[in-house]
Amino acid sequence: MADRGDGSSSGNETIFTMEATPLKYGPGAAEEVGWEVKRLGMSRVMLVTDPGVVKAGITGRIRELIEAEGVEVEVFDRAHVEPTAASFQEAADFAVEGDFDGFVAVGGGTSIDTAKVADLVSTHPAPIMDYVNPPVGGGRKPPSPLKPLLAVPTTAGTGAEATTVAVLDIPEQKVKTGISHQYLRPARGVVDPLLTMSLPSEVTSSCGLDVVCHAAESYLSRPYDARPKPKSPDDRPPYQGANPIADMWSAKALEYGGKYLRRAVENGEDVEARGAMMLGASLAGVGFGSAGVHIPHACAYPIAGLKHTYRPPGYEVDHPFVPHGWSVIVTAPASFRFTYPAAPERHRYVAELLAGRPIEKADENTLPEILIQLMKDVGAPSGVRELGYTEEDIPELVEGAMKQQRLLVGSPREVTEEDLANIIRESMENW
Repeated sequence: MADRGDGSSSGNETIFTMEATPLKYGPGAAEEVGWEVKRLGMSRVMLVTDPGVVKAGITGRIRELIEAEGVEVEVFDRAHVEPTAASFQEAADFAVEGDFDGFVAVGGGTSIDTAKVADLVSTHPAPIMDYVNPPVGGGRKPPSPLKPLLAVPTTAGTGAEATTVAVLDIPEQKVKTGISHQYLRPARGVVDPLLTMSLPSEVTSSCGLDVVCHAAESYLSRPYDARPKPKSPDDRPPYQGANPIADMWSAKALEYGGKYLRRAVENGEDVEARGAMMLGASLAGVGFGSAGVHIPHACAYPIAGLKHTYRPPGYEVDHPFVPHGWSVIVTAPASFRFTYPAAPERHRYVAELLAGRPIEKADENTLPEILIQLMKDVGAPSGVRELGYTEEDIPELVEGAMKQQRLLVGSPREVTEEDLANIIRESMENW
């Protein structure tokens, strides 16, 4: 076969896809939730939320708006911060018993991911571990689309309203992983910055650094056309690698993170900064939902799942855990120092977007230094050690990260166990 210059004769991928959740954005957008639920044809809704969102008065208002449209609502308010297979199962059982025709999630990634799995299992019943990504779980694919899910985020971080993944902790395996399939993408996202105004600065910091990391990892991921072509379109992964469309979303999210995150952490009443970070979270969700994330997220899962000793300031929870954005960002400087040789210009551009200025001369330390300054400015942990780990834990952390092959395959530079060990070692203290 002649090479047409498109990679087809080399057996590499030549196609990428662009799918995104329809989003409604702006201060006051949440007041239109009832109208959106009605438009999606729901008549009996499972409203998934968590105790903190209930306490803030947000859940009650959303329920009122939905019921005002004549739609029946049952509230599930036990979404678990850092969900587990057991907490997902509890929500799934509630969904199966409730016989709902639609779902509304109000909260952070925890609530939205819980709603995704409740929708999945109630539509296509099976044990949750059957759906979990291999090698941790069975990697089963849902055979057809799910019931409609309306996502109303109350944090500016995960971008879960725009993604195809639900993340969970598997305590018995001491690892975090996910369920990933295009059918998990919500039918619509309602993104209202006013819902984030009461977030403590530490939560704003962690969530905002997750946005920055999503966008940076996506922009710096292995190009889509460097992957092998799948045997069937059904085998094309949701995380396809860097591509021109994902680049646009990720670049804008990086710009917003660099410009507005410090302001949002410093002053929670700054509506412009809150709004930019919330929109940035959704933009990054679309970007990494297409391109994917890699080393920092692969390392973050065992960092969050291996030990449960860290008690984060600013979080009203009754159990120790590592907030997701902080578990991700601590290894990002060393990760990007490692990936720099694979794409120097793209690393420089990420650094420029975060810095908000041109950078004439860049090397492997430029982006890490800009990230470390941002981490310092928003009160992030200084490294992996602060989260409760020592050098003795590195082999187990590497083992957990190596289980995240779905993510590591997206690294622009092939990464070995030894490379991961070096990255984690370098990340014990970033300053």
